[in-house]
Amino acid sequence: MTCRPRCSGDMGLIVKTSARVIIPLIGIFGAYIVVHGHLTPGGGFQGGATIAGAGILFLVSFGLDEMKKHYNKSLYSALEGIGGLVFLGAAMLGMGVAFFYNALWHNGPFFNGKPGTLLSAGFLPIMNLAVGLKVFTGLISALTAIALYRRWKS
Repeated sequence: MTCRPRCSGDMGLIVKTSARVIIPLIGIFGAYIVVHGHLTPGGGFQGGATIAGAGILFLVSFGLDEMKKHYNKSLYSALEGIGGLVFLGAAMLGMGVAFFYNALWHNGPFFNGKPGTLLSAGFLPIMNLAVGLKVFTGLISALTAIALYRRWKS
């Protein structure tokens, strides 16, 4: 089958312009889900997957060649490792009492005394940020690898 201009991989001006507008909005919404995960339905996994959706939209809209210009495998691998280490470190903060013990909730730097506010959950927001970072970088890395493999196989 010969490739006509329609299947050349170029998504066109309308899709690219729409993606330029929508990608930052998806990223902001995903960050909102991560940060407010201890107060509302959501959290690190859901927010990280939402932010990864922005990266997937970039990959689909602009193509693999443009994604390869912006994707740094070493950086994403390091960020994924940092996310995992921060999560484990936060989980072990209360190790003297129990694993995942919330040791920062007693009027510490992450507690302002008012339950239901953004800084009222001890280290749960830290854990949500770590999980969000790990999920975002992991999904982007996996889908970029799948796209590269697909191109390599064809």
